[in-house]
Amino acid sequence: MARYNEASRERVRDAVDMIDLVGQRVELRRAGTNRYTGLCPFHDERSPSFGIDPAQKVFYCFGCGEGGDLFRYVELTEGVDFKGALELLADRYGVELEPAEEDPQAAQRRRQRERLLELLERTAAYYARVLWESDEARSAREYLLGRGLEEAVLREFRVGYAPSAWDRVFVASQRAGYSARELSDAGLAQRARDGGRLFDRFRRRIMFPLCDARGRVLGFGARAVGADQQPKYLNSADGVVYHKGRHLFAADLARAHAARTGRVILAEGYTDVIALHQAGLRDTVGLMGTALTAEQVAELSRLAQVVLLALDADSAGQEAMVRAARVAAGRRLELRVVPLPAGLDPADLVAQEGATAIRERVERSVPFVRFRVERELARGDLESAEGKDVVVDALRPVFATLRPSALREELLALVADRIDVAPSLVASWLEQRGRQGARAAAGDGRVAAGSTTAPPGAGAGDGAAGRAPRPPLATALDVTARAERAFLAQCLALPSEGGALLEELDPLEDFASDLTRRAAAHLRGRLANPNAEVPPGDDELRALIAELTVRAGELRPSRAALEADALSLDLLRLERRITAARGTGDVASLVARREELRRRRDLAIDRAMAETERAPR
Repeated sequence: MARYNEASRERVRDAVDMIDLVGQRVELRRAGTNRYTGLCPFHDERSPSFGIDPAQKVFYCFGCGEGGDLFRYVELTEGVDFKGALELLADRYGVELEPAEEDPQAAQRRRQRERLLELLERTAAYYARVLWESDEARSAREYLLGRGLEEAVLREFRVGYAPSAWDRVFVASQRAGYSARELSDAGLAQRARDGGRLFDRFRRRIMFPLCDARGRVLGFGARAVGADQQPKYLNSADGVVYHKGRHLFAADLARAHAARTGRVILAEGYTDVIALHQAGLRDTVGLMGTALTAEQVAELSRLAQVVLLALDADSAGQEAMVRAARVAAGRRLELRVVPLPAGLDPADLVAQEGATAIRERVERSVPFVRFRVERELARGDLESAEGKDVVVDALRPVFATLRPSALREELLALVADRIDVAPSLVASWLEQRGRQGARAAAGDGRVAAGSTTAPPGAGAGDGAAGRAPRPPLATALDVTARAERAFLAQCLALPSEGGALLEELDPLEDFASDLTRRAAAHLRGRLANPNAEVPPGDDELRALIAELTVRAGELRPSRAALEADALSLDLLRLERRITAARGTGDVASLVARREELRRRRDLAIDRAMAETERAPR
């Protein structure tokens, strides 16, 4: 994985217009010299509590407590890690990233990979042009449009067509300067069985580009257009760039929408994904012709914590859902199932029932555990006592993952009704060997796939399907923490005087909270550029510095207000000394000192209020 040098990161930071970046999602309004506010993109609210400082390029929400710098903002809104955020911003603002020091071999491998990506991008553009402009592709166009897919969405997905000629891509790419080795490494050419010449891997097929999270083409999924062609679907072979099972189809297009909705819909076929996007379900991704892998589950978890399975309702599709749950077990994911009629895939449903109908089906998604229960009941023998025992045995591990809840009681009642046994008796049967399974499921503290113990931020298992997870509201702070943060914000608002006061303080002795101690130590000498040099990986400190920066932007610089907040800190420190001294000695001198500090603080507050009243509005 490429790492970029500090100079590259700073060039990206300098190039980004924070108002432009955030304004793409949030309607911003000026609220001060260095502050803009708007409705938070990370939780539901009616009154703006989200703010940015465009100069420092930080954001903070006073409602949910989410905050950080421009890179953190992109991580949250786009569902990527820091490296992905850096690369996305570099692409968007035209900044060339320079890798950190590389050995010659690593540099050579990177350059080779970049050439292969360029080759794949050129080829995808060529295939798209052939689809819409060539006579040979008429049947492919008719097939796609006949499935109800519109040209605009097909162009957005860069769907194309590989002509039937044996060497069209091979010859054109060699003329453009690419070698036979590069065509082979990119998965675009293969050698004849007799070891002879190379020829195009894809011919007479509809081409679906398979992209990474940045939208770079890694390979292709190819669908045959003739009944005589086998196999029906042909993917790029594993190679230097493409690795089967590592990526999700359309993750680059769905990522931002999934971050906003808090969910991701997983479909199977390429046309299913495209049809759902066309229907307005823009948070849909697809399997790339594989059973769900651990790498794809990791990618899903980066997109959202709620996964809606919209796989075919036939037996193969149901088995795929069960396999998906096994792969996802232990991940902090909430799995739900979209009810689809047997024999119809999502693309068919969109074509037959329309966009509104498929969206309503998505909203009626059910917790995966309900799907498991109904599946076992549907395929079990409920007429004989032996058959009922088999169903109960199959359901024990399912109920072992369920905490006491309304959903559990509802499912117990469903089982009791279907096997015609009293609910209390069914509950006792399910408990007989279920306790050990429940302990195993909860033993490592992780959330099992399909469990109703939802991960932090996710909706409850029986909640609405499309509800975005809400971040926890900002933690209520005690008096001391509020005072310490208020003082640090005042230091940022008036950096010259604030810097002098910070130099006089000992963060370890003069601040009660570990976080504000770290913040005070970090800000000493950095008030002009507070978000620089935050220790890597300290997201808690990064968020607090962002919060303080945004708070400072709301303040009108005031020496009296800074003095009042500094005196409030002195009072709090003195209160701690008085508490410690009670019962051990004379505290009269400390109490007298407290009264003097209170008098001085109150005078400073009066001066600050007078300054505010005199200030122009």
